[in-house]
Amino acid sequence: MQTRRVFASWTIGFAILLAAALPLAATAQDFPSKMIHIVVPGAPGSSLDSAGRELANHLQQAWGVPVVVEYKPGGGSGIGADYVAKSPPDGYTWLVAPYNVLTLNQHLYNNPVHPLKEFTPVTTIASVPFVLVVHPSVPVNSIAELVTYARANPGKLNYGTSGAGSAQHLGGALFNSLAKTNIVEVGYKGGAAAITDLLAGRIQVYIGANNSLLPHIKAGKLRALGVAGARRGSLTGDLPTIAESGVSGFELPTWTAVVLPAGVPDAVLAKIHAGVVQTLNRPEIKERMAGQGIEVETRSPAQLAELISKEYAELGKLVKEAGIKAQ
Repeated sequence: MQTRRVFASWTIGFAILLAAALPLAATAQDFPSKMIHIVVPGAPGSSLDSAGRELANHLQQAWGVPVVVEYKPGGGSGIGADYVAKSPPDGYTWLVAPYNVLTLNQHLYNNPVHPLKEFTPVTTIASVPFVLVVHPSVPVNSIAELVTYARANPGKLNYGTSGAGSAQHLGGALFNSLAKTNIVEVGYKGGAAAITDLLAGRIQVYIGANNSLLPHIKAGKLRALGVAGARRGSLTGDLPTIAESGVSGFELPTWTAVVLPAGVPDAVLAKIHAGVVQTLNRPEIKERMAGQGIEVETRSPAQLAELISKEYAELGKLVKEAGIKAQ
């Protein structure tokens, strides 16, 4: 009798576990079966938007479900990030995340939650070379000349950002800290508005995505002085880096990734990762994105998690040592 009761209890328990697992298996097997939302935490026309639209256009055809891009700018990309973090972990809400969302914002806003606990990493998708440009009215032709001029005219120059915690904010604050200059930050709700004022001469300095600035550089409306990354980019020609131009230690991360809410099932994650990587590595898409100043760069979920952890620690140290604060 005891053996029968034990067997019955084991059978019931196994049935309960099996019943609980079936919905997850079915979810993974049937994915995707409804509309997918790709959240871009920036304005239309940005480099984030370009990558998001490429994914949406191709995956909608490949998967046979609607894939829409939603714009949620503001808060140093934090508004869109918060929206995705609080969405159901079913694989139907994605975030095109600039590096600062996953590595920097938590240090600036004293958020105790690590981004790897809020999001499921999928892959990096692109690296957008950032360059430092000035309005032609600024009488400099190199980073060294800019440093000299800015030191001689403290507070006279302004640099634009797309909000506290943005790449432009970090870049400007880091430049001031390392070059011992006082270039004043002017915050905007998005990069497009900052560039508009830059072209009009209302601000004079900007560190932004090459794809947004290149047409204006070619037209002579802006003067490019240096690449903000660790190396010269294939899309920026012979333009030297800011670090090699005399501001030693200057390096601004430029990668963008796709992440999901934390807790997405592994099988769903695997299908999303495969779809994103296959899409972005199609020759015609890589060529089209290169034409927009965007270099395709993909990783595995584990590699992205390692990158986030590494730069989260490094940027946290930088924020503390340089005294960078959200404004």
